[in-house]
Amino acid sequence: MINRLLSGDRPRSRLLAGVLALILIGLAFAPFLFPGTKSLDTAARICIFIVLAASYDLLLGYTGVVSFAHTMFFGIGAYGTALALSSLGPSFTAIVLGTAGGTAIAAALALAIGLFSLRVKAIFFAMVTLAVASAFAVLVSQLSGLTGGEDGLTYKIPRALGPAFKLMDGKIFGVRINGRLLCYYLVFFSALVLFLGLLRVVNSPFGRTLKAVRDNAFRAEAIGYRVVWYRTTATVLSAAVAALAGALLAIWIRYTGPATTLSMEIMIDILLMVVIGGMGTMYGAVIGATLFILAQTYLQTLMASAEHATEALPLIPLLVAPERWLLWLGMLFILSVYFFPDGVVGRLRSRR
Repeated sequence: MINRLLSGDRPRSRLLAGVLALILIGLAFAPFLFPGTKSLDTAARICIFIVLAASYDLLLGYTGVVSFAHTMFFGIGAYGTALALSSLGPSFTAIVLGTAGGTAIAAALALAIGLFSLRVKAIFFAMVTLAVASAFAVLVSQLSGLTGGEDGLTYKIPRALGPAFKLMDGKIFGVRINGRLLCYYLVFFSALVLFLGLLRVVNSPFGRTLKAVRDNAFRAEAIGYRVVWYRTTATVLSAAVAALAGALLAIWIRYTGPATTLSMEIMIDILLMVVIGGMGTMYGAVIGATLFILAQTYLQTLMASAEHATEALPLIPLLVAPERWLLWLGMLFILSVYFFPDGVVGRLRSRR
């Protein structure tokens, strides 16, 4: 049963399997294991960014295509859901229509970019995607009447997904069973289904062909595979899943703006997640997203505690001051690349 769910792609390492099982259990029971608003928000973001990083790994790790437009597709999905909820009201119909519309637009735009750009060399395709993503971000900022501009859109979601809705009186293990909990599990199970779907794709004949295209496009073309068609299909599929991840973010935080979906900073974060976890492995997206989001959320708190504990010592409190968290995050990334050149998953599998 588990082998079928994983599409035959087992972790191939007991340590890796243990880490993945720990992450799955932590996310599945996060509301009960880690009570609190911040912990629940962190768990939901991990679920969303696992899907987003996995969709980008389909493009970068499995197809060998470097794109800087992934946050654009992410933002299209989020804005599609946000605009539908803003105009049609807080209903599940609006969520479905907005998500479907945003996903369709993202897929159509990815198809256009792929058909017109994937015939050129990799560096030129990367530059094209960067230019398109930058132009789209400027367009969203300028259309303030529709998108809210730099301020973004704030909207309501269905009452059944809000904290005011109570499914039952009382608590279970100290947790209220309300709409916020239902919204979290909507995000969790949607992310789980999307991840397992991507796992099925990369372990199918289509996924194996993508690896052949990545390793040697000329040879794949010579034996009869249409390289441009496979690359374009991977780009469209990756964009569609990224748009669905954007819709989940829009539902969860009830706000959509350029800073939360379209910024180049998010694009760099996605790239870091894929590299840290390991390119060309879906499990790498799980580990990379989990490590990065946890570090991004709690590193400042840990540094504040370290500063307080070492305040009597010279120089050290200055080095571990919370405002220097980006410096330490960068150092952690450099160390992870140095000690895990194939990513965490690659290193754990090599120690099998």
